[in-house]
Amino acid sequence: MKIGRRAVAPEVGLIWDHRSGEERVTAARERRHDGRMTDRASLESELAAFMDEYERANNSHDISRVVPFIAEDAVYWFSDGSHRGIEEIRSAIEKTFARILDEVYEVRELEWPVLTVDVAVCRYRFAWTGVVNGELRSGQGRGTNVIVRRDGELKMLHEHLSS
Repeated sequence: MKIGRRAVAPEVGLIWDHRSGEERVTAARERRHDGRMTDRASLESELAAFMDEYERANNSHDISRVVPFIAEDAVYWFSDGSHRGIEEIRSAIEKTFARILDEVYEVRELEWPVLTVDVAVCRYRFAWTGVVNGELRSGQGRGTNVIVRRDGELKMLHEHLSS
């Protein structure tokens, strides 16, 4: 692949290094905390599965299934406000579940602009349908999530949804 004047092999990628203010080449494989090597395709598959499970948990409207995906110190930004910490986020999600009945939430066009073993950022489009005040409603928007690996588990550290 050719980026600007530089040729980069397809098994590597480029990442912006904020400390130096330059792009740097990254390996297609990274070392995990357990010492094993993993490649971009494996990471992307693992994280896409995490997002699928998160979507299913939200569609269950069972807050006890959603909370395990969220980091204790997470920050969520929704169209109706910002929520810091698991208790505020739990409350906001419960209010949404109570307000939108029979909701079906769907993530589409999932992309991974940042993908490492310990931190990943995804952006996507979302759509929802459900019953609000007795009427069938729907909406759509864009989402961005920051996912971190803590103690070997993936957790949602930040979610930003906007319509």
